[in-house]
Amino acid sequence: MQSRNLSLYGQWIGIFCIFLSLALGIANLFHVNIVFVFGIIAIVQAPILALVEIPFLLKIFRIPDSVISFILTLDTNNRRAVFYALMAIIQWLSLTCKVTSLIALAILFTVAMFAYAGAAILGQEFHKSNVVATVNVGETPAEAQIRNVL
Repeated sequence: MQSRNLSLYGQWIGIFCIFLSLALGIANLFHVNIVFVFGIIAIVQAPILALVEIPFLLKIFRIPDSVISFILTLDTNNRRAVFYALMAIIQWLSLTCKVTSLIALAILFTVAMFAYAGAAILGQEFHKSNVVATVNVGETPAEAQIRNVL
């Protein structure tokens, strides 16, 4: 966080949105009107966000190459801003049916979008927190290397 790079802030907000999207999606499944559709959409958004914001998951799970190539195209500040803008618009549309807790998700998607857009406007490099916190394997003892791999 000391780098003051807005793309890192956007990534951490996005990681928080993964859990919030899943929780609020489940909570909004029990509405009688059309809001439950947006709850289902929020549940679907959670794994998509997880794949976008946590690149380690692309190595763990079997995912088609076309999905991986799409996710890798989102590795710029501009494209992430557009991605989060689309996610935010979907959740803001849920408010047309009924104002529910999905407004919190829409607000956080919007904040993440502004973080990535701000990084793009300021000309900051696109960073991921795993790139900033790299560990030089030659400097760590063997036990620590094994823990880092696990």
